[in-house]
Amino acid sequence: MYAEFDNSLVTGNDMIDEQHKELIAKINKLIDCCEQSSGKLEAIKMLDYLSEYTDFHFSAEEKLQEEVSYPGIEEHKKKHDEFKKSVEELHEMLIEEEGPTESFVNAVNKNVIDWLYDHIKGFDCSVASYINLNRHAERL
Repeated sequence: MYAEFDNSLVTGNDMIDEQHKELIAKINKLIDCCEQSSGKLEAIKMLDYLSEYTDFHFSAEEKLQEEVSYPGIEEHKKKHDEFKKSVEELHEMLIEEEGPTESFVNAVNKNVIDWLYDHIKGFDCSVASYINLNRHAERL
């Protein structure tokens, strides 16, 4: 299953939305690599690539939250840490198995794609709403 950025994932914050699109593109490259049976080494490289971009994206989100004094930042950081742990577990799974197996792809779908969709629709949209409300508080 490939990930898709659709209207349900739009937060309204251009920086966050663009980074989410890029994150989804990297997830799809990992899935494509697995489906093409590119091998263990290639899958590890793609997972590393995804992990590096995730670290960049989470840092940008957390910095933005700090700048606006977002009250839910600590819980949001915990969710980011959960995701990072899931990616580490995927690394271990790839190393233990002979390559990107069907169970690995299923784990990517559950622990990366499904998690990301839920996170964006919940946590990230909440942050974007908070920022938008604060920027336009005079209209309330």
